[in-house]
Amino acid sequence: MLGKGLQALSGWPETDYLEVVRVKQRIQVTRILTAAAVLGLGLMVAMQAQARFGTPEEIAERLKPSGELCLEGMECGAAAAEVAAGPAMSGEEVYASVCAACHDTGAAGAPRKGDTAAWGDRLNKSLDDLTASTINGLGAMPPRGGSNYSDEEIRDAVEFLVDASR
Repeated sequence: MLGKGLQALSGWPETDYLEVVRVKQRIQVTRILTAAAVLGLGLMVAMQAQARFGTPEEIAERLKPSGELCLEGMECGAAAAEVAAGPAMSGEEVYASVCAACHDTGAAGAPRKGDTAAWGDRLNKSLDDLTASTINGLGAMPPRGGSNYSDEEIRDAVEFLVDASR
């Protein structure tokens, strides 16, 4: 009834008016279907990205720091205690992992392992003095040889090196 009233106001013949209404309806349906298709495509792209990169929680887990730096004098809590509590290495293991880089090659003027002449007067010093030089650094050698080994492990490595150079 209302449609007939609007058609009468438009002044168009009834068939033309109905055709205009049908065209408008098709346009609206087309717009709705297009919007749904774009939304569906957007969801598919988002799901592909999530499948490829993971959920926000998974991404945050991958981006979190892998550890913390604890320098001497800082309050580090239990993390530092866990690292220090690892099994002690032998003098030979410490030597192989740190000292050998210079003492096997003579790099930066380091006396070579087994070279009694190069060790000369050093062999007359006490093990405590040689260990102190290693812990504090000497010449081109950084403190502790650039490692974080315990004093005891450093002492064992010095003893291993000196015994091999006598």
